[in-house]
Amino acid sequence: MDSSVHCRLDELLAERKLTLTELSKRVDVSIVNLSVLKNDRAKAIRFSTLTAICRALDCSIGDLLVLRPQT
Repeated sequence: MDSSVHCRLDELLAERKLTLTELSKRVDVSIVNLSVLKNDRAKAIRFSTLTAICRALDCSIGDLLVLRPQT
């Protein structure tokens, strides 16, 4: 079953003109793990990782993670 949570990491990076590599360095999370998150394949995320990403992108959790409409 697919998750109904969508990660907007790709859009936020584009808006800020940042690469996944740069974000990886800023938050000390591997590119592979960020890619899993970015592509909506993550099953879980640590609060510390979520906090670090939001601080690095100057966004709120609700900017990063959104619920997909039910179909």
